[in-house]
Amino acid sequence: MESSPSSDQNEVSASETPTSSVSSPYRRTYSDISGLSHRFDVQSFYNRPSNTNAVVHEEDLSEDAVEPKDNVDGDGEDHDRDSDVDSAEDAELEMMRERFAKLLLGEDMSGSGKGVCTAVTVSNSITNLYATVFGQSLRLQPLSTEKKDLWKREMNCFMSICDYIVEVVPRSLGNNVEITETKLRSDILMNLPALRKLDNMLMDILDGFTENEFWYVERGSSSMNSNNGGRDSGSFRKVVVQRKDEKWWLPVPCVPAEGLSENERKNLRHKRDCANQIHKAALAINDSTLNDMDIPDSYLTTLPKSGKASVGDVIYKQLCTAEKFYPDQLLDILKISSEHEALELADKVEASLVTWRRKTGGLAHSKSSWDMMKDMGGDAGNDKNHILAARARSLLFCLKQRFPELSQTSLDICKIQYNRDVGKAVLESYSRVLEGLAYNVVSWIDDVLYVDRTVRNRDD
Repeated sequence: MESSPSSDQNEVSASETPTSSVSSPYRRTYSDISGLSHRFDVQSFYNRPSNTNAVVHEEDLSEDAVEPKDNVDGDGEDHDRDSDVDSAEDAELEMMRERFAKLLLGEDMSGSGKGVCTAVTVSNSITNLYATVFGQSLRLQPLSTEKKDLWKREMNCFMSICDYIVEVVPRSLGNNVEITETKLRSDILMNLPALRKLDNMLMDILDGFTENEFWYVERGSSSMNSNNGGRDSGSFRKVVVQRKDEKWWLPVPCVPAEGLSENERKNLRHKRDCANQIHKAALAINDSTLNDMDIPDSYLTTLPKSGKASVGDVIYKQLCTAEKFYPDQLLDILKISSEHEALELADKVEASLVTWRRKTGGLAHSKSSWDMMKDMGGDAGNDKNHILAARARSLLFCLKQRFPELSQTSLDICKIQYNRDVGKAVLESYSRVLEGLAYNVVSWIDDVLYVDRTVRNRDD
């Protein structure tokens, strides 16, 4: 945008002296005062006329302009309604000013320039928004209208940033005449509509859980049959889901004593398959976006001199000596028993992967997704470092598939922290939160199907 928000704001401040100021605290959970719902132009935003600060001219106070007193009582409701609308608009404008101030200041309200860059601010904001909207969603049920509106409005604002991220491409007009024109950047043009569609599909899946044959009770409650929706408590049976100890806070699903109906079971399986495909698609977009980010120098300085020193002798021997490498068999040999061990192994393999890539051609930054796909497909060449890098990549991919709830690796965290590309920050954070939501939906459906399967097996 070519307009100058600061100059326009000064002009408005000089011509309009506000009679009162509304100070609304920053609360992400209050959707009714959020001002990030629509895409807007900065110039039109600051030049927008203010209803509360309008200048009243003397000619407007003539007797013809004064409304008869008889109509004051009749229009009392309209005046109150207009006053409420004006107050809401003022609150939205104040919220928008505050949000954009934090964005430009990098969350450093001292103004000393010590804040984080815009890309990191946007990434953190999307992550915090996801925690606000979905942090308390621990079961299969639709989102509340307030949270759904909050999610759509805020995400529309963050995604509207990408409308102005363009690239310059040449276009030929014939007769040796060539001009340049702008279009949306290719990665945004391809991935952002896909993420929007995945988001809508997830919302549709959650909205479908309105009339369910299952219900939830809190773990540790005195009766597993309490809060059963008014059904006959004698027709239900207590079944405890076998869940990891660190997930003790999740509610426990319950099903009827005879189990779920065939239609309900079929519907749950269909929704699980859809959510699983959404998870894979979001994971692929997130992985592609992270791979396209540059590797920070701070990470490169921590790498060992050799990849063998990072992964250890056992893994290096399997990567180096085997004629045909099977990552699944190697993971079976390692016998990884916890997510912590899996994350530790992923960090080691990724460090070795970057080390071997640097040795192949002095690679100091990231590698394109297409090059990595060629490596995984066996087109890495005969160089030993190429082969080791390709096998390490396939091992890392298999490890993430076996542990889909795996946290981000040290390299991923470092890339996000030092990333300066706002478009990649939006794509990475958006795909990451959708990946987490889709995985949660799959896990919740698996819990219900497990309880149903346990009940039917007992009856048999």
